[in-house]
Amino acid sequence: APNPIEAIRFRMDQYDLKDKDLVPFIGQSGRVSEILNFKRKLTLSMIRKLHAGLEIPTESLIQDYELKN
Repeated sequence: APNPIEAIRFRMDQYDLKDKDLVPFIGQSGRVSEILNFKRKLTLSMIRKLHAGLEIPTESLIQDYELKN
């Protein structure tokens, strides 16, 4: 299964979304950048919003993944 960030990026490619388009689901642009660059983990609230808004499967969003330094 893809990790959550791969799943988000896949959906972004499908819908031709930019990072700023994720603000309603993740929060301010700095937070979006941290999430997409593996600096911060998704919260339950983000997972719910991404699932509802972008129809990303919950199973993909709840996968564990390593953060990068």
